[in-house]
Amino acid sequence: MRIGFIGCGNMATAMIRGILDSKIAEREELIASAKSEKTKEKIREELQIHLAENNRQTAQRSDVLFLAVKPMFYEEVAREIKTALHEGQIIVTIAPGKTLAWMEEQLGKGTKIVRSMPNTPAMVKEGMSALCKNAHVTEEELELVKRLFEGFGRAEEVPERLMDVVTGVAGSSPAYVYMFIEALADAGVADGMPRAQAYRFAAQAVLGSARMVLETGRHPGELKDMVCSPGGTTIEAVRVLEEKGMRSAVFEASKACVKKAGEM
Repeated sequence: MRIGFIGCGNMATAMIRGILDSKIAEREELIASAKSEKTKEKIREELQIHLAENNRQTAQRSDVLFLAVKPMFYEEVAREIKTALHEGQIIVTIAPGKTLAWMEEQLGKGTKIVRSMPNTPAMVKEGMSALCKNAHVTEEELELVKRLFEGFGRAEEVPERLMDVVTGVAGSSPAYVYMFIEALADAGVADGMPRAQAYRFAAQAVLGSARMVLETGRHPGELKDMVCSPGGTTIEAVRVLEEKGMRSAVFEASKACVKKAGEM
């Protein structure tokens, strides 16, 4: 199986490393193209996969082709590679707002397209990706694409109507989590903890809490209640978070993200 990447920024790099580290594909099976000389050097020297001469060559030599460029460049790239695509090829998009119907219109009717929304924790193989397919992609082909995504985290199929929601809940949400970690560490620094240590404590607390949700299957509210002893320190902190509108702030931030994704 030949796997191609048009664009090789942070997300594509994380995906490529995950695919290689998980032994899903060998280096000689991967090919990528990029605009900048710096990124081309990364493809050659750091990732050590084949560097294509241009985007059309990447498209021609790939069985599964990832379009890993920014949303604003999708139309331009689609025009460039449209006549280089071949029968049976699967195109995987990672851009918010670009629907399956829009992509098929750009690339030609009958094109096999999988729309995805990964997130940056893929860089440490803890990504969360959503996938949906058009009618031309078989269940077996979707499973193949899903296995590629599982090389750098978890992946689930969702209906396309939820793809913008995924952007708010998982695609963009690492930024919200980083803000929480930063704020929690700042509070620790204010109370005398060295900053580097405060970041480690805060980050590990978030990591451990997330694993508790995923591995126990318990409701987050139940796990929260387990920490809140009657009259204790935690319930007092929870009271202040509720008073300051933490839930509402997160809720509204995600809603704004989903709205923006739908407009792109």
